Amino acid sequence: MKKIISISILRGVVLLLGVSAGLISCNSSIKANKVQFASDSLVAHFDYFTYKGEDDFYKENPLPGDDYYYNPILPGWYSDPSICSNGQDYFMVTSTFSFFPGVPLFHSTDLMNWKQVGHVLDRPEQLPLEGQRTSEGIFAPAISYNPHNKTWYMITTNIRRGNFFVKTQDPFGPWSDPVWLPDVHGIDPSFFFDEDGKAYIVNNDVPDGGSTYEGHRAIRVLQFDVETEKTLGPSIMLVNGGVDLTEKPIWIEGPHLYKINGNYFLMCAEGGTSVNHREVIFRGDSPTGKFEPWTRNPILTQKHLDPERELPITCAGHADLIKKDNGQWWSVFLACRPIDNEFENLGRETYLMPVHWSKDGFPFMTKGDELVPRIVQMEGVKRDSTVTIGNFEKIDDFDSDELGMEWMSLRGPARGLYSLTENPGYLTLKCADVSSNELKTPAYLSRRLQHHKFECKTRLYFNPKSNSESAGLLLYKDEGHQYTMSLTKDGDSWQVNLKKVGRDGVEVIASQDVSATFGPVDLKVSSTGKEFNFSYMLDGGHWNVLASNVDAFYLSTAQSYGFTGTNIGLYASNKNY
Repeated sequence: MKKIISISILRGVVLLLGVSAGLISCNSSIKANKVQFASDSLVAHFDYFTYKGEDDFYKENPLPGDDYYYNPILPGWYSDPSICSNGQDYFMVTSTFSFFPGVPLFHSTDLMNWKQVGHVLDRPEQLPLEGQRTSEGIFAPAISYNPHNKTWYMITTNIRRGNFFVKTQDPFGPWSDPVWLPDVHGIDPSFFFDEDGKAYIVNNDVPDGGSTYEGHRAIRVLQFDVETEKTLGPSIMLVNGGVDLTEKPIWIEGPHLYKINGNYFLMCAEGGTSVNHREVIFRGDSPTGKFEPWTRNPILTQKHLDPERELPITCAGHADLIKKDNGQWWSVFLACRPIDNEFENLGRETYLMPVHWSKDGFPFMTKGDELVPRIVQMEGVKRDSTVTIGNFEKIDDFDSDELGMEWMSLRGPARGLYSLTENPGYLTLKCADVSSNELKTPAYLSRRLQHHKFECKTRLYFNPKSNSESAGLLLYKDEGHQYTMSLTKDGDSWQVNLKKVGRDGVEVIASQDVSATFGPVDLKVSSTGKEFNFSYMLDGGHWNVLASNVDAFYLSTAQSYGFTGTNIGLYASNKNY
């Protein structure tokens, strides 16, 4: 962390002193550079941010060898994974909904060790999200490689704007502007590039003749011209409803087409994304022909298992298949890991497990009462020590002039609302005239929760001038489910308070007068999985409990609905609710 600085701070107003005047030692996390915090501007300065995972499972279950990995392979709300390869490199993407930048891009050369290398949608012109709710925006991106023109494609749904794709011949570089597909309706499109050079788009849409019950959907296919980048001919229905229409299956979606050993396979999710989620598969003789379901579907699910089982994994589905260079097949998919099968704040995460093949030639991941494994061996591959797994700690000193790839904003890049160069070594946030419960872009930079048990800390320099200004840490699920611990003003005094933000208003849970301090305020949030604890520290002193045993269920999907998990991050506003 940082060295000591030769400054005295009065609520963020910095008076530069000579060494002869003495040093003020808050602790080693303060910067060595001399910063000048403007006293007349509505800004907050954050010295550092730490995130530390402390899950019991990782402590109690060390990996047995260097050819093993933990599931989920991408912890936190990395949902709707899609994967592809050119035979050498593997790339994987996941949904981001209304967060910016969009669609994180992960790279691997061995399928076990994954590192984020960027975002596919990193420019506002690629990602129009104005006015969209947290769980709107970008749904189910699908990444594909076309060997005929050596081009990578990512196709997805912007739920308010329609379906589109972007492309590149260098996945590590920028991706193209969107190419919109006005003839592709519904959601969850994906490309299939056949061996003969023809291309197709499969997607979720309404059935021929319309839906006859709630959740009645179909999987359709359209031919796609790679040269003109337009669809050809009619949209053909491949699957009506799901595996067995007489059972009124719901929400068939997330389709992927494959050609394996001369057969065409159509793999889809069914049953909705909650506990009845499952993956099913069909086989046909052409991309537009008749597809028959496997008689032993589903090929992946945990829906029928004992809900009281230990360390349950639920909601498994929305899968994609990939073949390794050694001929082995693997699958990525989403699933959840609720605490005691009750709830979680992590959202739907990305898992990886091997694929098996039936005697009649169908792929499957689980059969019967088989569990999705939490620890998996990948023979012949060595785990990279530089890849973060298990309980890790992330420390951001804000010494770079760019944010790390884990940081996100809402609905746009938050330009003009934050700076890493105004006071080098600090993240400076402007108290925007936007609150976190509005459908706008607030001054909020956050990262995913990736552990049930975690600890987050930050150091804040802030001089609120009116009761409307606040800055601090924000736990965010959506517009109507939040906890914010902030420094603010109440009359002539400064306070650290904890607020519960809901759709019907704001409740002050705890408040403490801190007017007597002349230094920075450190803020800390820790979690047991089911409860949050909030603490503060004044001017490098000791931690004081602001509130303990605060209900974490309030931020869970079980309580709030939605498709994301919970984020935590740094927040400033000139609209103190």
